[in-house]
Amino acid sequence: MSTLHKNLIAGAWAAGEGEIENVNPSDLSDIVGLFAQADAAQLDATLDQARVAQVEWAAYGMERKQAVLMAIGNEMMARAEELGTLLSREEGKPLAEGKGEVYRAGQFFTYYAAECLRQLGENADSVRPGVEVDVRREPVGVVAIISPWNFPTATASWKIAPALCYGNAVVWKPANVTPASAVALAEIIDRQDIPKGLFSLVMGAGRTIGQRLVESSKINAISFTGSVPVGRGIATAAVQNFTKIQAEMGSKNALAVMDDADLDLAVTLALGGAFGGSGQKCTASSRLVVHAGIHDAFVEKLVAGAKAMKVGHAMEAGVQMGPIVSAEQLAENLKYVELGQSEGAELACGGVRLDMPHQGYYMSPGVFLNTTNDMRINREEMFAPLTSVIKVGSYDEALATVNDTNFGLTSGIVTQSLARATHFRRNARTGVVTVNLPTAGTDYHVPFGGRGDSSYGPREQGKAAAEFYTTVKTAYIAAGTPL
Repeated sequence: MSTLHKNLIAGAWAAGEGEIENVNPSDLSDIVGLFAQADAAQLDATLDQARVAQVEWAAYGMERKQAVLMAIGNEMMARAEELGTLLSREEGKPLAEGKGEVYRAGQFFTYYAAECLRQLGENADSVRPGVEVDVRREPVGVVAIISPWNFPTATASWKIAPALCYGNAVVWKPANVTPASAVALAEIIDRQDIPKGLFSLVMGAGRTIGQRLVESSKINAISFTGSVPVGRGIATAAVQNFTKIQAEMGSKNALAVMDDADLDLAVTLALGGAFGGSGQKCTASSRLVVHAGIHDAFVEKLVAGAKAMKVGHAMEAGVQMGPIVSAEQLAENLKYVELGQSEGAELACGGVRLDMPHQGYYMSPGVFLNTTNDMRINREEMFAPLTSVIKVGSYDEALATVNDTNFGLTSGIVTQSLARATHFRRNARTGVVTVNLPTAGTDYHVPFGGRGDSSYGPREQGKAAAEFYTTVKTAYIAAGTPL
């Protein structure tokens, strides 16, 4: 009998109106557990309690808040092997990636624990004689966090940690595909010295519980990571209540490989960027913009590398790419393979469902050749272990191709020219730019976000997070006002 895992509602663990079954994508016979689905009444109750708890939490001293966040982060890092194994079991990324994600998520909490002590205001003299000005940031209030399944612990953590750091309450709706990691994190947070109902976990479908959450007038801000259509829907709902919103959405990241690139490095970066996490990353290198002078040699090594990648059960040693997260996602991926071929792209390798010893959602890494940037496979986010090579004749054409997209999250260049690297850094229209590094992989202490359809609202991570999770208050004080 599978264990039923509950929601955290107004400070208490509670069953819901039903439950869903969580299945291991590496082995469909492995049931991770049953997970409760919150109902509307539970959501309303937890929102009411969150508003009360937020006022109490905001009044906690800085060191008391710091201790809470530090304890969360330290426990996550100490349990990275255990929780990373759980993450890989339900999401499908190789075990090393799962462990690394949990450890990095713990670092978000310890980083923001330190930020609890660095919240400094500003002082100024008024333009009016005898008046002083005090400017400081205060909590925005109750924050709704809606996180994705591809980084179920890390993405949630880089939202929850700053929300708590800056004095807010959190109502978290995780993706229903990866509820086990959500419950594990919620249990850690719930054990801390926090007011009842400050942090809530409401699992449920986006079309029901998620929609009700974003439409609620009881929340003050929404932080969302997911698809562009869902992000647009959330923004439309949020504006009805003038709710503050931050959305990280789609991408179509490009890695430009120049004719002076270190060939082996370029191939390594492309393979890791395109197929890490089964291509299920918002920072994945789904377009490889390659200079004609190095194109044929690059393609030969790239295809050989893709064919050599070990695909298998997430828990098996040496596996470089695990399964696709779900049957629905796998079906969508295979549709893009058919689409690319119908557009005239050559499928040089992969892109097929694999039969493995364990029944699961396995797919081989695929490489499209002879593609143009106007093909749908180069315009739409596939979120699949698929990448397209686009041949260009010059650096200028490469840069133009990189920028020719509705998205603008990450981009990268592989070159030995400082002049090219500098020009690319300054002219690539993306929020994140890399030089001789993968497009995937970002640090927790600096801003993260994109342009165009990739992002809406303030940046995430680092000190930039304060812009979203706080509101500014300006106070004027007459000189000589008695204490």
